Amino acid sequence: MLKFFGGKKSQENPEVVPLAATQSEQRPTLFARMKQAVSRTRESLSERIEDLVALTRSVDEDAIQRLEAALLASDLGLPTTTDLLNAVRERAKREDIDGAGLRALLREELLKILVAPVKTPLEKLVSEDACTTQVVFLVGVNGTGKTTTSGKMAAWFRAEGRTVLLCAADTFRAAAIEQLEIWARRSGVELIKTQQGADPAAVLYDAASAAKARNIDLLLVDTAGRLHTKSGLMDELEKMRRTAAKLIPGAPHEVLLVMDATTGQNGLQQARQFTHSAGVTGIVLTKLDGTAKGGIAIAIAREMNLPVRFVGTGEKIDDLLEFDPEAFVDSLLA
Repeated sequence: MLKFFGGKKSQENPEVVPLAATQSEQRPTLFARMKQAVSRTRESLSERIEDLVALTRSVDEDAIQRLEAALLASDLGLPTTTDLLNAVRERAKREDIDGAGLRALLREELLKILVAPVKTPLEKLVSEDACTTQVVFLVGVNGTGKTTTSGKMAAWFRAEGRTVLLCAADTFRAAAIEQLEIWARRSGVELIKTQQGADPAAVLYDAASAAKARNIDLLLVDTAGRLHTKSGLMDELEKMRRTAAKLIPGAPHEVLLVMDATTGQNGLQQARQFTHSAGVTGIVLTKLDGTAKGGIAIAIAREMNLPVRFVGTGEKIDDLLEFDPEAFVDSLLA
C-alpha cells in the first residue's frame, strides 16, 4: 500500500499521533484480522465443507449438490456457484477427487475469481516517483458507510506516511459534513467543506486546488448517496468528475463503490446498475463482520468484474483492511 500514492511524507498535524506509531506493534496479522472479520461466514461455510470433506471419498453428484447448498448459503449467488460446480464436475471427469482435493480445488477456483478483475494492482496504479495528487471518489447509496469509510481510509493512508486531504462533497445529506469533520479530527487530516445544500462541484474545486497547491498525496472525496435512477444526482457526479480532471490530470484516479455486505444479493443488482452509471473502478465492502454471507465478495468480483479493494470490519478507525484474496479465501476455508 505504501507505493499507492508515491513518495514518503508525513501529515503536518503534530497533535495527532500517527496510527502506525501506536498500533502497528499490537495489530494482529492480516490473516488473523481477516479470519475474525469473516468468522460468521466461515462458521457456516467451513462447517458445511468440513462435513462434506469428511464424508467424501470421491466426489459424486450427491457431494456436488451438498456443495451447492453450502455455497448458496454463503451468498456466492447462483451464477458464481454454477461456475464453481462446473469446475468441480470437469475435474471429476478427469480424475478422482477426494475431500482434501475438493477443498484445494475450491481454493484454486475462488482465487481465480477474485484475482481476475485486478487489472491494475493498487500498488502499481501510481509509480513511486509520481508527483501528482491522486483523487479517489467514494460513491454509493445512502447507508452503506461512505462517510465512515472516507475517515477510515484517511487514517489508513496517513498511518502509511501519506499526506491526505478530505473533501466533504456530500452536501445533500443532513449532518454528513459534521460527521466527516469528526472523522477528520480522529484521523488527523484536514477537511475542505462548505455549507449543506451547496454545489458539490464547487467544494471539490476548492479541495482539488488546495491539494494541488500543497502537493498532497491523496484527496478523498466523500460524495452524496445516490441511485443510478436519480438522473440529477448522476449528472452532478459527472460534473464533479469533469471538475477534478480540469485541475488534476487523470482525476478521479479511483472511483470506489461502497457496498454494505449485509445486503448481499439484494444489493448486487443495484450495485451493478450503479457501477455502469458511475464508472466505478473498485469496491469497498463494509460491515463484513456483521454477516454470515461474506461470499458476496466473490459474487461481486465475478459478476461485476471489479476488484474488491478494501473491507470494513467494525466501527473503530482502524477497522479497515486492504482486501487480500488469499487471506480472504484461506479465512473462509480454514
